[in-house]
Amino acid sequence: MNDQSQPWAWDETHWRDLVDQVRAGRNLLPEKWPNDARVAVALSFDSDHETNELRDGGKSVGRLSWGQYGNRKGVPRILDVLSRHEISATFFVPAVTALLHPDEQRRVIDLGHEIAIHGWIHELNSVLPYETEKDLMFRSAETLEKITGVRPVGLRTPSWDFSPNTLQIERELELLYDSSLFADDDPYELVEHGEPTGIVELPVEWIRDDAVYFNMARFDGLRPYTPPTAVFDIFKRE
Repeated sequence: MNDQSQPWAWDETHWRDLVDQVRAGRNLLPEKWPNDARVAVALSFDSDHETNELRDGGKSVGRLSWGQYGNRKGVPRILDVLSRHEISATFFVPAVTALLHPDEQRRVIDLGHEIAIHGWIHELNSVLPYETEKDLMFRSAETLEKITGVRPVGLRTPSWDFSPNTLQIERELELLYDSSLFADDDPYELVEHGEPTGIVELPVEWIRDDAVYFNMARFDGLRPYTPPTAVFDIFKRE
């Protein structure tokens, strides 16, 4: 195998193998939505909280307090809005978030929402060896089930960082769906090295993630907050 810094020198077998690790299979868009609805919208929230700071070994009290805001104000406000409009949603929760804020997760479940896997401490899967990624994913599922009483059936990888081993581990964990990849506008089946897996992909896109518009870059000269009205317009058009 050629050095990664020289991809133009890779042979065809190598680059095809990279591309074929995980691919989009059959389109799973239903012929019609329930109640003949024109469109279906899935609302999901990533309850990262303090793990945004912890996952990189950060110890900033200020950044940790920023994460705590999600528990004290962010999630309660979201739950109130969802209840007011009688809408169900999915919350993707790192296991460390659940351990820090177990009552939040129980309230999410009690209100009829779903909790799914979002890593152990919002780690980057692509830098982990297979055994470590598997251990963290299985422990995450067990932790969420222990706290909420409900076994999670879906995964969103932290930062949508999907490693070459992630799909295999999802299959071992017998998950029903993933929501980390970008290959279509519609739901589709994940294919691993040409083999259909039965796992449904609910595709994502950065333009529909509020982190793109509101995350604060502490040490960069450019700190681009986007006006909420502009973000709302983008989401509405999407």
